[in-house]
Amino acid sequence: MTGPIKVLLVEDEPTLAAIVKESLEKRGFSIVIASNGVEGWAKFKADKPDVGVIDVMMPKKDGFSLVKDIRLSDEQIPLMFLTARTQSEDVIRGLELGADDYLKKPFSMEELILRLRSLVRRRLVTTNVSDLSVIELGKFKFYPQRQELVSDSRAMPLSLRETDLLLLLCLNKNALLDRKTALIKLWGEDNIFNARSMDVYITRLRKFLKSDGSLEIVNSRGQGYILRHLPADRIS
Repeated sequence: MTGPIKVLLVEDEPTLAAIVKESLEKRGFSIVIASNGVEGWAKFKADKPDVGVIDVMMPKKDGFSLVKDIRLSDEQIPLMFLTARTQSEDVIRGLELGADDYLKKPFSMEELILRLRSLVRRRLVTTNVSDLSVIELGKFKFYPQRQELVSDSRAMPLSLRETDLLLLLCLNKNALLDRKTALIKLWGEDNIFNARSMDVYITRLRKFLKSDGSLEIVNSRGQGYILRHLPADRIS
């Protein structure tokens, strides 16, 4: 990526939006502000941002509806929710709609900046990931850098989190992916909210892979997950 990172900030609190804009611009980001979901959708289409930071509770169109619309148009742009809500169900709903991360208000600017840079870099989980242009996975071809899972010439776009989690599972295929290790690598912290988030992405990945009976993601209770690739003679 060349030039400053362009951030679409959709936030209906003018004071908070101004503080975030000033802080991010001092760090070299380029900021586009929208004050509601309708304006956010228009600016997303017009300005082609690199990443979206979206409040949940807004007039005219809420953050959930906006993220749903953005995901129908672009599966790959990293999206982060800003939310004052404390209910984990709201966080899970946002992730199910396609958000890659969330940050609860009040938040520190340093944490926001770190998460934004992490999302935009699409930092994958191993130092040699650039060598993994394609991974053969049953009848699928998995392209981590393109964030795509391809089967029978049909490309299924993946979000950033889905891509990183599937890559971790592939790198540990037929072996246990420790839950705590995965949470720290992908979210930076092992807590109940992040654990619930990972469960959502596991469910989504299972749906992507279900057309291939040789593949299954098994939950090892209290320990983690195993991506199993069964030999053809063991598929019932």
